[in-house]
Amino acid sequence: MILLDGKKTSNDIKDEIAVKVQELKAAGKKTPHLAAVIVGNNGASLTYVNAKVKACERVGFDSTLIKLPETITEEELLSKIEELNKSTEVDGFIVQLPLPAHIDEHKVTLAISPYKDVDGFHPENLGRMVLDLPTFLPATPYGIVQLLDRYDIETSGKNCVVIGRSHIVGSPMSILMSRNNKVGNCTVTLTHSRTKNLKDITKEADIIIVALGKAEFLTADMVKDGVVVVDVGITRVDDPSKKSGFRLLGDVKFDEVAPKCSHITPVPGGVGPMTIASLMMNTLQAIENRN
Repeated sequence: MILLDGKKTSNDIKDEIAVKVQELKAAGKKTPHLAAVIVGNNGASLTYVNAKVKACERVGFDSTLIKLPETITEEELLSKIEELNKSTEVDGFIVQLPLPAHIDEHKVTLAISPYKDVDGFHPENLGRMVLDLPTFLPATPYGIVQLLDRYDIETSGKNCVVIGRSHIVGSPMSILMSRNNKVGNCTVTLTHSRTKNLKDITKEADIIIVALGKAEFLTADMVKDGVVVVDVGITRVDDPSKKSGFRLLGDVKFDEVAPKCSHITPVPGGVGPMTIASLMMNTLQAIENRN
């Protein structure tokens, strides 16, 4: 069993980006600038956004963190987004999800300029992805593709099962794995909460990508020997023995599934770091598009 080390791979990618940023600076060109907008004080979101800021520092990007109160109106948030759209300093930006209940996430997504949408959520960018045109790919699926690529996982002709149909991970992942690319050419089955006989489907899979948000959902009796498993889920579970008071579990029951795998991602340290690396790659692409 080989561990798909997202932390190491993401650091490799960030090192490569740092070299390109140095080349841009040496040529007198603009330094890439990523902005992140966070509304409220969601602990997990704050941790994630701070990790993005640290990644920017590592690769040499300029970064701006915009913290807004949970009481901000939808109109005020949309006004801030328009300001970032027009900014000549900011090359790409994200609005961290989830947002407070009184703000329409779809309106916010549509308001972000597709040219600065480094999260890859805007319908124009998703449409370009479907058509296999150059675009910003959604950060988490992009990170998974990078991880499979850099570990030379053979995907062509393989049976790939995606569990979960979210617009952020599951649905775009199913499209990427079926495209005619190096990481792709799979026969893809997209499954979800209404899927019948899920175990029969997953036991036939060569590659399983789990993005449900249900701790330890995928168990050993659901997979065949030699399978590649990518675990996107991350759930906090109370654990008084830990200094933090909790531990993190993925969507895969790792201890019993891992021995049957040829490759598997850990949680934490698998997909999460790759998502941040992808965000850096998209931001670099944004400034290259401008140049």
